Amino acid sequence: MLTPNPAAMDFLLTRRSRPAKTMTGPYPDRAALMPILTAAARTPDHGKLEPWRFVVLDRAALDRLAALAVARGAALGLDGEKMAKGRDQFAQSGLAVAVVSCPRPSDKVPAIEQVYSAGAVCLAMVNAALAAGWGANWLSGWVSHDRAFVEQGLGLGDHESVAGFIHIGTETSAPPDRPRPDLDAITTWASE
Repeated sequence: MLTPNPAAMDFLLTRRSRPAKTMTGPYPDRAALMPILTAAARTPDHGKLEPWRFVVLDRAALDRLAALAVARGAALGLDGEKMAKGRDQFAQSGLAVAVVSCPRPSDKVPAIEQVYSAGAVCLAMVNAALAAGWGANWLSGWVSHDRAFVEQGLGLGDHESVAGFIHIGTETSAPPDRPRPDLDAITTWASE
């Protein structure tokens, strides 16, 4: 058995994402962001295929994506509220990292396991940012699933998709805890 790490366990039991819209500057610079990206890249990836990559989005890129969200929302005929939600996740942020899922051809590792790994990278990045003292939030939304948006805005290839946008900044207020799952309702103990 490994040596217990009570501080790490306490962090995991009490961690809480910070809503992206409540974060402000300062934002991590490149030097502060590198350990967060490094920690996220340590996620298991079932065969060392690295089926994900990162696109760091600064203020200029976020402004461009906010405008593209409006254009794409209009082209798709989205209602104003849905369009605004897609725009605001970029317009109200100062730094985000797009985690791009890019499954690799493999006879041993199914594509779905590679996609799961990209999702795990998103959570690892949020946790690393929180552990480093930043506020962090994992968002997706309709923009993540619109092919024209991800191709035009992020330069994604046909085989790539957005696993999530991880927004990182300085939290302005700690959110209240939310209800957590009832473990008895979601856990089955298989003994035989």
